[in-house]
Amino acid sequence: MSKKANLKIDFCGVHFENPFLLSSSPVGNHAEMCARAFDAGWGGIVYKTLNLEKTFKVVMPSPRLNALNYGDKRFIGLQNAEQITDRSINDNITDIAALKKKYPHKVLVSSLMGFNDEDWRTLARMSEDAGADMLELNFSCPQMARKDAGHRVGQDSDIVSYITSVVKKASRLPVMAKMTPNITDMVPIAVAAKKGGADAISAINTIKAITDIDINALTPLPNIHGNSSATGFSGPAAKPIALRFVSDLYNAKNLNLPVSAIGGIEKWTDALHFILMGGRTVQVTTAVMRYGYRIVEDLIEGLSDFMLDRDITSIESLIGRAAQKLTDPSEFNTRYQVVSVINQDKCIGCGQCYISCQDGANQAIKFDSGLRKASVDEERCVGCTLCKHVCPVWDCVSTREVDTRDQRHAAVF
Repeated sequence: MSKKANLKIDFCGVHFENPFLLSSSPVGNHAEMCARAFDAGWGGIVYKTLNLEKTFKVVMPSPRLNALNYGDKRFIGLQNAEQITDRSINDNITDIAALKKKYPHKVLVSSLMGFNDEDWRTLARMSEDAGADMLELNFSCPQMARKDAGHRVGQDSDIVSYITSVVKKASRLPVMAKMTPNITDMVPIAVAAKKGGADAISAINTIKAITDIDINALTPLPNIHGNSSATGFSGPAAKPIALRFVSDLYNAKNLNLPVSAIGGIEKWTDALHFILMGGRTVQVTTAVMRYGYRIVEDLIEGLSDFMLDRDITSIESLIGRAAQKLTDPSEFNTRYQVVSVINQDKCIGCGQCYISCQDGANQAIKFDSGLRKASVDEERCVGCTLCKHVCPVWDCVSTREVDTRDQRHAAVF
């Protein structure tokens, strides 16, 4: 049996065997699904958002999914019009209780959405009585079929603070507030949740988006009986935006709450990126919808191998390490610049770097049409590295650092 690193982490006083959770979504919709996820190795599950059907009866639209494809790349993102659970509260609470009885050492987070104070109180108490370990408050669903719920609530600091305080008074469990990315600055809303008593923040929920248009029907997708809407977008294409929000939360000096990170996690390196940006745990949905629960094996093995290779003894030492190196552009060190270096042995003569530099950069690439080789005019090169990013040969283009004080060249890196 191969050696494994210590992936244990504590979050709001709750012990996780590893930092990997299913996020609140169709992948954790009932006990049978959650049991299979726990058996596969997930450290925790955020159960699909509960509500009291006597207050609002959820009816799902159909079809409600559309994948974003680009060229020959399939499923780089997923748009959904999914709402919170359409199962009865009694069935869901029964499932939560059964799961905690069968898996007492696994973490189960109950996600809640109420439509008045008593809804929130009742859902919190029922979840606690069923054995849930934590509560997550859904302030962020972007496609709720009500205008007084989801991301609309999550854009109002006063409402977020008030609802959080209502739930905190109703339950002894740790409370996470789930943030909407459909806002310019997430930090003030997170701070409002903290003011209301939140113990942690989870981010991000899906981004309102339109992924495609049926040009025959002249209708955005998914086409729901002739209409569509800007609804939640997730998956790998959403990851850069999610990383930004998670790092904002981690670096906010007036927040200082642990973050459960969400947004486009598919591989172990994605999970590591979010941990380095400040996530204490990470939540996944879209990758599970495409590849299944067993992706957790790659997450566990990849992160474990990374830590063992570097003699890293705990996840704790990785949290926020990259986020700490983010700075305002006004503080960049501009004394050092780079110039591009093209490896002539690896250049395949496609000319892509030449075209891109000519029409999109600084005209610093020269192309010998006879030899079919590209080279760099260092006097014109400004170090933007566009050539490196468009080159189809992974390691053909490198960079060399230049000290702008004396133009002495450092080693290639």
